[in-house]
Amino acid sequence: MTIPRAIRKAFLAVEQSEGAGARVRRSIGTPQLRNFSPFLMLDHFNIKPGAGFPDHPHRGQETITYLLEGAVDHEDFAGNKGTIHSGDLQFMTAGRGIVHAEMPNQNANANIGLQLWVDLPQKLKMCEPRYRDLMAKEIPHVDIDNDKVHVKVISGQSHGIDSVKDLAYTPVWILDIEIKPGGKITQELPENWNAFAYTLAGSTAFGTGEDKTVVGQYHNVVFEQKGDVVNAEVDENAKENGHFVLVAGLPLDQKVVQYGPFVLTTQNEVRQAMIDYQTFSNGFERARDWESEIGKTMRF
Repeated sequence: MTIPRAIRKAFLAVEQSEGAGARVRRSIGTPQLRNFSPFLMLDHFNIKPGAGFPDHPHRGQETITYLLEGAVDHEDFAGNKGTIHSGDLQFMTAGRGIVHAEMPNQNANANIGLQLWVDLPQKLKMCEPRYRDLMAKEIPHVDIDNDKVHVKVISGQSHGIDSVKDLAYTPVWILDIEIKPGGKITQELPENWNAFAYTLAGSTAFGTGEDKTVVGQYHNVVFEQKGDVVNAEVDENAKENGHFVLVAGLPLDQKVVQYGPFVLTTQNEVRQAMIDYQTFSNGFERARDWESEIGKTMRF
């Protein structure tokens, strides 16, 4: 017998400025939702040419970027560079330290996507940084409920389909789900993992019975840990499809101490990260005199 997960809360992600001229709707990492391990931050971003996220450091976390529209260039101090396009993902492990830039490709007008920050287990905080890209064409998918529901299995499992590979150190499931009017899905999730759904378009009803809640665009729906399935459906009279990402992750039993892009487990570790970055040491050696080429596209 499956147990539906109840909704803990649902709230609107309010648009704000971030980086250099970018606009984001941040839901995780705000007063509305903190300490939701392993998740640190979720931004729904919109960056236009001339704006973006120029050279900046990270330590102690992983970032997962899912591009929904456009193209975004990335470049780091180790010589890694490339471009992700609509439907592609990039998984970056900051580990002991990385300095990089993320900027809209100059040939793309609208660049819209999601960036999720995931905490690293304490024992991996000082691992070597790495990148993994997942191209749109590599993502398996499945159609259910008479083709009324389409699921892209980015990471995890859905209705007999497994994702192609594990791309993050911390176990995370990411499912992109689109439901046509009259469609419904019952999606299994690992027990005791934290889970949320972020709504990209349309209105979707989550939950069952008295707990059923209709949620509109740009909302984060946070589920209780108890239960093993999430139920979602779109009213048959709806004017548009419901589109959301369903994300679940294994909670980490550790303290989170964060100062901007540095995410560690003690105040001393954060102070050391700042010193290391300022003195180009302990993972930040290559930051000395480094400047990205793509960061130079900023318009002031």
